[in-house]
Order: sequence, then structure tokens, then C-alpha cells
Amino acid sequence: MAGSVSRVASSGASQAQTPPLSLAASDITSQVPVLLDLTPPSESGTPAPPDSDSVLPLPAPREPWPRPYYFQDGLRRVAPYFYTYNTFCKERWRGRQLIDVFESEFRDRPVEYYRAAMVSGQVAVNGKTVGPHYIINNGDRISHTTHRHEPPVTTEPIGIIHEDDDMVVINKPSGVPVHPAGRYNFNSVVEIMKAERGPNFQPRPCNRLDRLTSGIMFIAKHAKAADHLGAQILQRSVRKEYMARVIGRFPDGEVVCDQPILQISPKLGLNRVRANGKAARTVFKRLSYYPPPEPAAAEQSGVATDEAGDRKANEGYSIVRCLPVTGRTHQIRVHLQFLGHPIQNDPIYANHKVWGIDLGSNDAEAVQNTDEDVVTRLSRMGKDQVANAVAYYDQMVDAYHKKKAEKMSGETCALCNTPLYTDPGDQELSLWLHSFRYADVDGAWSYTSPLPVWALPPEGSSGPTQVGGIEDLVVAAETASASVEE
Repeated sequence: MAGSVSRVASSGASQAQTPPLSLAASDITSQVPVLLDLTPPSESGTPAPPDSDSVLPLPAPREPWPRPYYFQDGLRRVAPYFYTYNTFCKERWRGRQLIDVFESEFRDRPVEYYRAAMVSGQVAVNGKTVGPHYIINNGDRISHTTHRHEPPVTTEPIGIIHEDDDMVVINKPSGVPVHPAGRYNFNSVVEIMKAERGPNFQPRPCNRLDRLTSGIMFIAKHAKAADHLGAQILQRSVRKEYMARVIGRFPDGEVVCDQPILQISPKLGLNRVRANGKAARTVFKRLSYYPPPEPAAAEQSGVATDEAGDRKANEGYSIVRCLPVTGRTHQIRVHLQFLGHPIQNDPIYANHKVWGIDLGSNDAEAVQNTDEDVVTRLSRMGKDQVANAVAYYDQMVDAYHKKKAEKMSGETCALCNTPLYTDPGDQELSLWLHSFRYADVDGAWSYTSPLPVWALPPEGSSGPTQVGGIEDLVVAAETASASVEE
């Protein structure tokens, strides 16, 4: 049965792909990286290029320490290094030629690349060069050694909110993945903390945050602490509050969204409100609202306006408190989209090119946009084109952001011929969604983070810089639960 959206009267004042050139992430059983060259960066800050006569190590023999970080143009970067992925034969691969498996399942590189890699030994089976026509057998270990190029991330440090013998409570920067995944390895929270604290530090993340989401995370120092907090989270004895910056003036009072959520594309990690989805509930409450700047001020600040009268370009924005009662993937983002107030710079759920002018609001039956249409549109938005990451910019994104968005540069690595990307723009390093508060339901502990800059009043405006208690949101959630039970 379809869910509902209810509004509770206000009781007071308003207060997160497959690895590049490699096997699929789910197929990887071990990964051994090695830095090709630990030559210090040049005076410009760029690491010296590897010797052109360098030979590809097969497999990459060791893990580089210290990590090959350097900082340039306001970004944390990783010098390219060699990396070996290993996986064992899957049942569906048995009896098939090696080249056929790579051509059908690992499409991030042209088949010609894989064929050459199999001849050279970069792709090997059981440590041996076998060629592209080798027939895969049960138990075979397939390895792929690549020259890995990681995307840069923000230089914003990982903030420490609390630390004791068992746990580190951190303020995660936006744009940094928690674990090594996809194109990211050393540019991840886990690896950055290891680099800062030494190779013997083994961080164990206890909660999840998407790469673009910032805020509170719990990093256990040992397995027992990780298991204890993980059990609390699974038992829903921990309350979480997020802050979001959304399009338009969010309604007054506590708003409870009970709409079910369905994953419509596991490959793309895409979700939407659908009547046949899984039960989900989020409580929202507006903290503040800031109207759009006057046209002259908007032009001066670089904020685009839409001459066609698109309401999304002219509604200003709200800072909204979010209490997820359930824990569906992208739950807050999807519920805000359904309510007609998506996160203002959400590259997926506030994208006109994917959802149309209504941005997917109030469409639980997929009448405005079918699942197939949405998946197809999103799939077409490759890195060779600039995705519209901010809804109110739409087709009016200014030339600066178009230039700064990450896309294929047209250049290739001199050593491995890997196509290279430009640096990501600010809109690709941040999502205006922040994990603000974690609290034990019995009051044993509670942690809050500072408000992110985007949640503070803009220059020349007045607004709240502090957030009250979580009680009003909890009451709204409990009232909604009692109503359903009746």
C-alpha cells in the first residue's frame, strides 16, 4: 500500500562503480597496490613522472608507505601507482574464454586493451600469462595489474569530535568515500586516517555515509567496539539527525513522510518513491529559510536565473532538519525529492535532465516518469558531458562551473594510455546533506558536529547558527507510529 505524507502542527519556532581498468568491486578478493615511483614532488607540487623505461611489475609486489599523497590547487591528490586486483572464477565464467568474460563483464576499457593485457601478462591466471583464448576453469585466480589514477578530493581535514580508547568520532568531509571503492583507494577516510596515525592503526567504520555526504561518523579502534555500536545501530537504539539544504520554502511544522522506497537500478544505485517499495519514514522540520537574491545580486554572485520562469530558480532555499526513522538507501534524498524540495545541489535527485521539470515530486505511481525512462536518462550522463548538478542552474549553469566539472580531458597517461579526467568542480565534491547528530535513545551519549558553512546564514542575512534538541522530531515520529498502529 502506498505511504503517506502527514504534517504535524508546529509546537514552537522553526529550528551516498566498478574499479577502473579492473574487475568488478563485488568480484575482488584481494588488492595489492604498489607505488611506481616515490620521487618527491617537484617545486610545482606535481610528482616527477615515472621513468619511461619503467617496467610494469607483475603482480604489484608491495603496498606503498608513506601513502603517495600530495596537495595542489586546493585538492588532495595521489600520485599514480601500480595496483593488482585478484578474483576467483565465478560459476558463470566456467568453460568460457578469458577475453569473452572481460568483454562482456568489464566494459570500462576497450576489448583491444584487454586483449593486449592478456598477451603481456597484465591480465594473468594463477600467476601465469595464458593469453586471451584461455578457457577458464573452476578455482582459477584471475589477476589484473593496472596503473591506477585516483580522483582528487578536498583538502578539508577529518575533524575529531571525540576520542577515547575505543572510538574516534569524526566529522567526515564531503566528497571523500569512507572505504576504498571504485576509482578511490588511498583517497578514502579509512586510508587517510591510517596515513595520519600510522600503518598499525586499523580503523573500523561503524556507520555509513555516502561519498558526497559530510558529518558524524564513528570509527572503532578495535573489533569489540565496532560490534557493540554496530549492534546498537541495527537495533535502532541510536537516533540520527541530518541537516539538508533544499530548494524552496519548506513547509512549517514537523512533516512526516511515510512513502515507501524502491531501488529501480542496483547498477546505478538509483532509488525512488514507489507504492510497491519498502516501508520508510522520515521526519523533517525547517530550521531556516533564505529567499532568493535580487536579480542584480544574483548576477553579481554568479547564481543563474531562469528567464523562462522556472520556479526552482527563484524560490530560495531552506535548511531542513531530517530524522530518518528507517534506514533505506538515499532515504532522505528520495523523500525530499518526493515532497518537492530536493537537496539543492543533488546531482541525481535534483536533476532536470533525469526527472523533468517537476523533479520527480509526488509521483509514487511513476506516471510522470517511468522507471525505464529515468534509468536511461541517468545512464546517458557520462563523464564526457557535464551533468547538471544543481537543479536551479539547469541549462543556465554558468561557464565557470561547466569548465570546472570533471570530464574526460582528451589526454592520456604517457605510461599506460589511461584516459585522464579534469579536476572535479566544487559541485562534484559536495552534497548539501550533513550528518549532524547521533544520540543513544536512553541518553547515555550524544554527539553533534558543527554546522557546515552552507547551513549558516548567507552574508548579509540573519538566521539560526545553533540547532535545538531533537525531542520535537522524535515526538512527531512517535505520533506517526501510533497513528499507523491504530
